[in-house]
Amino acid sequence: MKKILIIEDDAALVLGLEHALQGEGHETLTARTGTDGYRLAKKQNVDLILLDVMLPGMSGLEVCKRLRDEGNKTPVLMLTSKIEENDKVLGLELGADDYLTKPFSLRELLARVKAQLRREKAGATAKRSMKMESFSFGNVVVDLKRHEVFKGGKLQSLTHREFELLVYFIQHPGELLTRERLLNEIWGYEVYPTTRTIDNHVRWLRKHIEPDPDNPRYVKTLRGAGYLFELDKENGKKRP
Repeated sequence: MKKILIIEDDAALVLGLEHALQGEGHETLTARTGTDGYRLAKKQNVDLILLDVMLPGMSGLEVCKRLRDEGNKTPVLMLTSKIEENDKVLGLELGADDYLTKPFSLRELLARVKAQLRREKAGATAKRSMKMESFSFGNVVVDLKRHEVFKGGKLQSLTHREFELLVYFIQHPGELLTRERLLNEIWGYEVYPTTRTIDNHVRWLRKHIEPDPDNPRYVKTLRGAGYLFELDKENGKKRP
């Protein structure tokens, strides 16, 4: 059983979400304002946050930003009635892991929830499969044990999803990785609103690891195919 925090001001939607999630065996907590939701997220140890964008008191975007700025890495699934792509991208830039546009089906919601709840287990499995505690290339050091990335000795502020993406690249050097494969392996399901999600995350990741993000040296784009994580011969050092 997982504990899920629902931050949503639509009473009818909250009831529907609670019914669906509790039917899957999960425990739910609810908040009707952004301020109350933010306080609950800090106080309670939850496994997932369902976060509406438009909330009284404090917007969902502000809630997400504050939690991420404070180091809270709880998966966040944003709910929005807006259709503009910029709103969705902004949510992801602020650290949200996924989003759903209203109206959505409960079947799709539960699929997204299931995928998010698998992320910690998947991340732990990935670290074990690496059989090392850190990995370095260029002036970048990836601390797999602490989930930290340093560039030139400076700690980088990666979201959990960006870190997972980097680890997956490290696990598959020199291998063509299609957007569909990355969505399936990292997000945990094949159907996703748009593969542009991968492009956005790769763009943000490059800012943390590339000497020149506009001219990537490590995470290269193979136009029409996907991405390739390429290391120079002197790079790619494992550390036990």
